Amino acid sequence: MALSDATSEPFLPAPASGRFAAGEHRFPLRVYFEDTDLSGLVYHANYLRYMERARSDMLRIAGVGQREALEEGKGVYAVTDLHIRYRRPARLDDDLMVVSRVAQVGAATCAIHQTVMRGDAILTQGDITVAFLTPQGRPRRQPKPWIDIFSRLMRGEDIHP
Repeated sequence: MALSDATSEPFLPAPASGRFAAGEHRFPLRVYFEDTDLSGLVYHANYLRYMERARSDMLRIAGVGQREALEEGKGVYAVTDLHIRYRRPARLDDDLMVVSRVAQVGAATCAIHQTVMRGDAILTQGDITVAFLTPQGRPRRQPKPWIDIFSRLMRGEDIHP
């Protein structure tokens, strides 16, 4: 195991979180055997998992503290609307990129357009709307700083951790 330069503790790489480019979040991933069905293609529901991971990391590195909001009892996001289009299949060992961009922001909602790509080929596209909900499941206004973050992303600004 490699050691870090500063200490004698092992160097542990951080999981991939993706990055922003022109206001879009780009999240790389690889297709594993567990992602495929008997035909060797990615099972259709796994594209939703890929998109969820990308959205979660996009929000986290943009500064939207979902975990803190949950732990403090302020609220959580829930998917309220989803439209997905399958165009081409992905296969075992494919390197994919999930590109996410904020399409619209409201007082309690945020719409995100996501594209799963292999190189330049579009495999799947989805439009997801999430609503910020109280712990009791009622809509609640999103924190103002979060709305500001979403607005910056919609204008194509990059946000860096």
